[in-house]
Amino acid sequence: MVERVLVTIDGAIRDPDAPLLYADDIGALRGDGIFETVLVRGGTPCALELHLARLRRSAEALELPAPDLEAWRFAVELAAEEWGAEREGLLRMVLTRGRDSDHAKADSKSSANAGGGLSGSEPATTGYVLVVPVHARVETARAEGVSVITLSRGISIDLAQAAPWQLLGAKTLSYATNMAALRFAQRMNADDVIFTSTENRVLEGPRSTVVVARGNQLVTPPARNGVLPGTTQRALYVQAEKAGWDCRYEPLFTADLITADSVWMLSSVTLAARVKSLDGLRLSAPENAPEIAALVDRGIALPGSAADW
Repeated sequence: MVERVLVTIDGAIRDPDAPLLYADDIGALRGDGIFETVLVRGGTPCALELHLARLRRSAEALELPAPDLEAWRFAVELAAEEWGAEREGLLRMVLTRGRDSDHAKADSKSSANAGGGLSGSEPATTGYVLVVPVHARVETARAEGVSVITLSRGISIDLAQAAPWQLLGAKTLSYATNMAALRFAQRMNADDVIFTSTENRVLEGPRSTVVVARGNQLVTPPARNGVLPGTTQRALYVQAEKAGWDCRYEPLFTADLITADSVWMLSSVTLAARVKSLDGLRLSAPENAPEIAALVDRGIALPGSAADW
Protein backbone atom coordinates (compact mmCIF):
# COMPACT_ATOMS: atom_id res chain seq x y z
CA MET A 1 0.00 0.00 0.00
CA VAL A 2 1.52 3.30 -1.10
CA GLU A 3 2.10 5.97 1.54
CA ARG A 4 2.47 8.92 -0.83
CA VAL A 5 1.65 9.69 -4.44
CA LEU A 6 3.24 12.54 -6.39
CA VAL A 7 2.10 13.68 -9.84
CA THR A 8 3.42 16.77 -11.60
CA ILE A 9 1.17 18.99 -13.66
CA ASP A 10 2.54 17.48 -16.88
CA GLY A 11 0.85 14.23 -15.86
CA ALA A 12 4.04 12.40 -14.84
CA ILE A 13 3.99 10.09 -11.82
CA ARG A 14 7.09 10.95 -9.80
CA ASP A 15 9.05 9.31 -7.02
CA PRO A 16 7.75 11.02 -3.84
CA ASP A 17 11.12 10.43 -2.15
CA ALA A 18 13.10 12.18 -4.90
CA PRO A 19 13.78 15.94 -4.85
CA LEU A 20 11.22 17.98 -6.75
CA LEU A 21 11.50 21.70 -5.94
CA TYR A 22 14.48 23.86 -6.83
CA ALA A 23 16.02 25.71 -3.89
CA ASP A 24 15.04 29.04 -5.46
CA ASP A 25 11.39 28.14 -6.05
CA ILE A 26 9.45 31.25 -5.08
CA GLY A 27 6.82 29.16 -3.31
CA ALA A 28 9.49 27.98 -0.86
CA LEU A 29 11.34 31.30 -0.68
CA ARG A 30 8.34 33.59 -0.16
CA GLY A 31 5.20 31.48 0.07
CA ASP A 32 4.20 33.03 -3.27
CA GLY A 33 1.75 30.47 -4.57
CA ILE A 34 -1.61 28.83 -4.05
CA PHE A 35 -2.96 25.44 -3.10
CA GLU A 36 -6.08 23.37 -2.66
CA THR A 37 -6.69 20.45 -0.30
CA VAL A 38 -9.01 17.73 -1.55
CA LEU A 39 -10.33 14.61 0.18
CA VAL A 40 -9.86 11.39 -1.78
CA ARG A 41 -12.62 8.96 -0.88
CA GLY A 42 -13.21 5.67 -2.66
CA GLY A 43 -10.48 6.57 -5.12
CA THR A 44 -12.34 9.73 -6.16
CA PRO A 45 -11.37 13.36 -5.47
CA CYS A 46 -14.33 14.96 -3.67
CA ALA A 47 -15.93 18.18 -4.95
CA LEU A 48 -13.12 18.53 -7.47
CA GLU A 49 -14.80 21.12 -9.68
CA LEU A 50 -15.33 23.45 -6.72
CA HIS A 51 -11.64 23.18 -5.88
CA LEU A 52 -10.59 23.81 -9.48
CA ALA A 53 -12.83 26.89 -9.61
CA ARG A 54 -11.26 28.23 -6.42
CA LEU A 55 -7.76 27.42 -7.70
CA ARG A 56 -8.50 29.55 -10.77
CA ARG A 57 -9.82 32.42 -8.64
CA SER A 58 -6.81 32.30 -6.31
CA ALA A 59 -4.44 32.37 -9.30
CA GLU A 60 -6.24 35.41 -10.64
CA ALA A 61 -5.94 37.17 -7.26
CA LEU A 62 -2.17 36.51 -7.16
CA GLU A 63 -1.77 37.44 -10.85
CA LEU A 64 -0.42 33.98 -11.61
CA PRO A 65 -0.81 32.58 -15.14
CA ALA A 66 -4.27 31.06 -15.53
CA PRO A 67 -4.08 27.37 -14.53
CA ASP A 68 -4.74 24.80 -17.25
CA LEU A 69 -7.73 23.24 -15.50
CA GLU A 70 -7.81 20.24 -17.83
CA ALA A 71 -4.20 19.44 -16.97
CA TRP A 72 -4.91 19.87 -13.25
CA ARG A 73 -8.01 17.70 -13.49
CA PHE A 74 -6.03 14.94 -15.21
CA ALA A 75 -3.20 15.11 -12.65
CA VAL A 76 -5.61 15.01 -9.71
CA GLU A 77 -7.61 12.09 -11.08
CA LEU A 78 -4.43 10.19 -11.90
CA ALA A 79 -3.08 10.76 -8.39
CA ALA A 80 -6.36 9.63 -6.84
CA GLU A 81 -6.35 6.51 -8.99
CA GLU A 82 -2.78 5.71 -7.96
CA TRP A 83 -3.75 6.21 -4.30
CA GLY A 84 -6.55 3.66 -4.57
CA ALA A 85 -10.02 3.22 -3.12
CA GLU A 86 -9.20 1.31 0.08
CA ARG A 87 -8.73 4.35 2.33
CA GLU A 88 -9.13 8.09 2.41
CA GLY A 89 -6.32 10.33 1.27
CA LEU A 90 -5.40 13.99 1.68
CA LEU A 91 -4.63 15.42 -1.76
CA ARG A 92 -2.89 18.78 -2.19
CA MET A 93 -2.77 20.73 -5.42
CA VAL A 94 0.17 23.16 -5.27
CA LEU A 95 0.96 25.93 -7.75
CA THR A 96 3.86 28.37 -7.23
CA ARG A 97 5.25 31.25 -9.27
CA GLY A 98 8.23 29.10 -10.23
CA ARG A 99 11.96 29.73 -9.95
CA ASP A 100 13.32 33.09 -8.85
CA SER A 101 16.21 32.73 -11.32
CA ASP A 102 13.77 32.30 -14.22
CA HIS A 103 12.01 35.51 -13.24
CA ALA A 104 15.34 37.34 -12.96
CA LYS A 105 16.25 36.24 -16.49
CA ALA A 106 12.83 37.30 -17.78
CA ASP A 107 13.23 40.71 -16.15
CA SER A 108 16.64 41.11 -17.80
CA LYS A 109 15.21 40.23 -21.21
CA SER A 110 12.32 42.63 -20.66
CA SER A 111 14.74 45.45 -19.85
CA ALA A 112 16.87 44.65 -22.90
CA ASN A 113 13.79 44.77 -25.10
CA ALA A 114 12.38 47.95 -23.56
CA GLY A 115 12.98 49.78 -26.84
CA GLY A 116 10.79 47.35 -28.74
CA GLY A 117 10.74 43.72 -29.74
CA LEU A 118 9.64 40.51 -28.08
CA SER A 119 10.00 40.15 -24.33
CA GLY A 120 10.13 36.35 -24.37
CA SER A 121 7.84 33.76 -22.79
CA GLU A 122 6.42 33.89 -19.28
CA PRO A 123 8.59 32.04 -16.68
CA ALA A 124 7.28 28.56 -15.95
CA THR A 125 5.23 27.96 -12.82
CA THR A 126 5.67 24.94 -10.55
CA GLY A 127 2.66 22.66 -10.22
CA TYR A 128 2.18 19.28 -8.60
CA VAL A 129 -0.31 17.04 -6.79
CA LEU A 130 0.60 15.14 -3.62
CA VAL A 131 -1.53 12.55 -1.82
CA VAL A 132 -0.76 11.44 1.76
CA PRO A 133 -2.72 9.55 4.45
CA VAL A 134 -5.40 11.40 6.40
CA HIS A 135 -4.24 12.27 9.92
CA ALA A 136 -5.72 10.28 12.80
CA ARG A 137 -7.07 13.49 14.39
CA VAL A 138 -9.55 13.81 11.51
CA GLU A 139 -11.62 10.78 12.47
CA THR A 140 -11.69 11.95 16.09
CA ALA A 141 -12.86 15.42 15.08
CA ARG A 142 -15.63 13.99 12.91
CA ALA A 143 -16.87 11.60 15.58
CA GLU A 144 -16.36 13.59 18.78
CA GLY A 145 -16.24 17.22 17.69
CA VAL A 146 -13.55 19.79 18.53
CA SER A 147 -12.77 22.14 21.38
CA VAL A 148 -12.22 25.67 20.07
CA ILE A 149 -10.91 28.99 21.34
CA THR A 150 -11.54 32.39 19.76
CA LEU A 151 -8.52 34.48 18.81
CA SER A 152 -8.43 38.00 17.44
CA ARG A 153 -6.92 38.23 13.99
CA GLY A 154 -6.26 41.90 14.60
CA ILE A 155 -7.94 43.05 11.39
CA SER A 156 -11.20 44.75 10.49
CA ILE A 157 -13.88 43.13 8.37
CA ASP A 158 -13.38 46.06 5.96
CA LEU A 159 -9.78 45.11 5.21
CA ALA A 160 -10.52 42.72 2.35
CA GLN A 161 -12.30 45.41 0.35
CA ALA A 162 -10.06 48.31 1.40
CA ALA A 163 -6.82 46.41 0.72
CA PRO A 164 -7.39 43.66 -1.87
CA TRP A 165 -3.61 43.07 -2.09
CA GLN A 166 -3.89 41.40 1.32
CA LEU A 167 -5.33 38.40 -0.60
CA LEU A 168 -7.74 37.50 2.19
CA GLY A 169 -10.06 35.66 -0.20
CA ALA A 170 -7.33 33.58 -1.86
CA LYS A 171 -5.96 30.23 -0.67
CA THR A 172 -2.26 31.07 -0.62
CA LEU A 173 0.75 29.12 0.62
CA SER A 174 1.38 31.77 3.31
CA TYR A 175 0.02 29.77 6.26
CA ALA A 176 2.59 30.60 8.96
CA THR A 177 0.10 32.69 10.96
CA ASN A 178 -2.57 30.00 10.73
CA MET A 179 -0.19 27.31 11.95
CA ALA A 180 0.99 29.56 14.80
CA ALA A 181 -2.63 29.99 15.89
CA LEU A 182 -3.15 26.21 15.95
CA ARG A 183 0.01 25.69 18.00
CA PHE A 184 -1.21 28.33 20.45
CA ALA A 185 -4.55 26.52 20.69
CA GLN A 186 -2.76 23.28 21.52
CA ARG A 187 -0.91 25.03 24.35
CA MET A 188 -4.33 26.12 25.62
CA ASN A 189 -5.56 22.48 25.44
CA ALA A 190 -7.86 23.25 22.51
CA ASP A 191 -8.14 21.57 19.12
CA ASP A 192 -8.91 24.51 16.87
CA VAL A 193 -9.38 28.27 16.54
CA ILE A 194 -12.07 30.65 15.34
CA PHE A 195 -10.59 33.96 14.28
CA THR A 196 -12.47 37.17 15.09
CA SER A 197 -12.14 40.70 13.74
CA THR A 198 -11.47 43.91 15.64
CA GLU A 199 -15.27 44.42 15.65
CA ASN A 200 -15.75 41.00 17.35
CA ARG A 201 -17.17 39.57 14.13
CA VAL A 202 -16.66 35.89 13.40
CA LEU A 203 -14.22 35.25 10.54
CA GLU A 204 -13.01 31.66 9.97
CA GLY A 205 -10.75 28.95 11.29
CA PRO A 206 -7.09 28.59 10.32
CA ARG A 207 -8.10 25.80 7.91
CA SER A 208 -11.88 25.75 8.05
CA THR A 209 -15.10 27.66 7.46
CA VAL A 210 -17.42 28.49 10.36
CA VAL A 211 -21.11 27.66 9.96
CA VAL A 212 -23.75 28.03 12.68
CA ALA A 213 -27.14 26.35 12.80
CA ARG A 214 -30.11 28.05 14.43
CA GLY A 215 -33.60 26.74 13.87
CA ASN A 216 -33.87 25.85 10.18
CA GLN A 217 -31.11 28.31 9.25
CA LEU A 218 -27.48 27.75 8.38
CA VAL A 219 -25.36 30.92 8.52
CA THR A 220 -21.75 31.57 7.52
CA PRO A 221 -19.82 34.86 7.37
CA PRO A 222 -19.81 36.48 3.91
CA ALA A 223 -16.64 36.52 1.80
CA ARG A 224 -16.63 40.34 1.82
CA ASN A 225 -15.64 40.14 5.50
CA GLY A 226 -12.29 38.73 4.46
CA VAL A 227 -12.89 34.99 4.73
CA LEU A 228 -11.94 32.33 2.23
CA PRO A 229 -15.04 30.96 0.45
CA GLY A 230 -15.29 27.34 1.60
CA THR A 231 -15.78 24.47 -0.83
CA THR A 232 -17.22 22.16 1.84
CA GLN A 233 -19.51 24.92 3.10
CA ARG A 234 -20.74 25.49 -0.46
CA ALA A 235 -21.32 21.75 -0.96
CA LEU A 236 -23.31 21.71 2.29
CA TYR A 237 -25.44 24.66 1.22
CA VAL A 238 -26.30 23.07 -2.14
CA GLN A 239 -27.63 19.96 -0.38
CA ALA A 240 -29.17 21.78 2.59
CA GLU A 241 -31.20 24.10 0.38
CA LYS A 242 -32.64 21.07 -1.40
CA ALA A 243 -33.56 19.65 2.01
CA GLY A 244 -35.45 22.82 3.01
CA TRP A 245 -32.82 24.64 5.06
CA ASP A 246 -32.58 28.44 4.88
CA CYS A 247 -28.91 29.00 3.98
CA ARG A 248 -27.49 32.47 4.51
CA TYR A 249 -24.30 34.51 4.23
CA GLU A 250 -24.52 37.01 7.07
CA PRO A 251 -22.14 38.68 9.56
CA LEU A 252 -21.89 36.90 12.90
CA PHE A 253 -20.77 38.22 16.26
CA THR A 254 -18.92 36.06 18.79
CA ALA A 255 -22.07 36.02 20.91
CA ASP A 256 -23.93 34.36 18.01
CA LEU A 257 -21.71 31.32 18.43
CA ILE A 258 -22.86 30.86 22.03
CA THR A 259 -26.57 31.27 21.29
CA ALA A 260 -26.60 29.05 18.17
CA ASP A 261 -28.06 25.55 18.21
CA SER A 262 -24.71 24.26 16.97
CA VAL A 263 -21.43 25.55 15.55
CA TRP A 264 -19.50 23.72 12.85
CA MET A 265 -15.97 23.85 11.48
CA LEU A 266 -16.13 22.71 7.86
CA SER A 267 -13.08 21.78 5.82
CA SER A 268 -12.22 19.69 2.79
CA VAL A 269 -10.68 16.76 4.66
CA THR A 270 -12.18 16.79 8.16
CA LEU A 271 -15.54 17.69 6.55
CA ALA A 272 -17.91 18.49 9.46
CA ALA A 273 -16.53 18.90 12.96
CA ARG A 274 -19.02 20.15 15.54
CA VAL A 275 -17.70 22.61 18.10
CA LYS A 276 -18.19 20.83 21.43
CA SER A 277 -16.70 23.61 23.55
CA LEU A 278 -15.98 27.28 22.90
CA ASP A 279 -13.54 29.16 25.12
CA GLY A 280 -14.19 26.55 27.80
CA LEU A 281 -17.99 26.67 27.51
CA ARG A 282 -19.53 23.31 26.68
CA LEU A 283 -21.86 23.29 23.66
CA SER A 284 -24.37 20.45 23.56
CA ALA A 285 -25.14 18.58 20.35
CA PRO A 286 -28.63 19.24 18.93
CA GLU A 287 -30.83 16.43 17.62
CA ASN A 288 -30.20 17.46 14.01
CA ALA A 289 -26.40 17.25 14.29
CA PRO A 290 -26.26 13.89 12.43
CA GLU A 291 -28.41 15.39 9.66
CA ILE A 292 -25.98 18.28 9.12
CA ALA A 293 -23.00 15.91 8.99
CA ALA A 294 -24.87 13.70 6.53
CA LEU A 295 -25.66 16.68 4.30
CA VAL A 296 -21.95 17.49 4.17
CA ASP A 297 -21.09 13.89 3.25
CA ARG A 298 -23.72 13.93 0.54
CA GLY A 299 -22.59 17.29 -0.79
CA ILE A 300 -18.89 16.46 -1.16
CA ALA A 301 -19.75 13.15 -2.88
CA LEU A 302 -21.05 15.15 -5.86
CA PRO A 303 -18.57 16.71 -8.32
CA GLY A 304 -20.00 20.23 -7.98
CA SER A 305 -19.45 22.88 -10.63
CA ALA A 306 -18.21 26.43 -11.00
CA ALA A 307 -21.86 27.47 -11.17
CA ASP A 308 -22.25 26.43 -7.51
CA TRP A 309 -20.08 29.42 -6.57
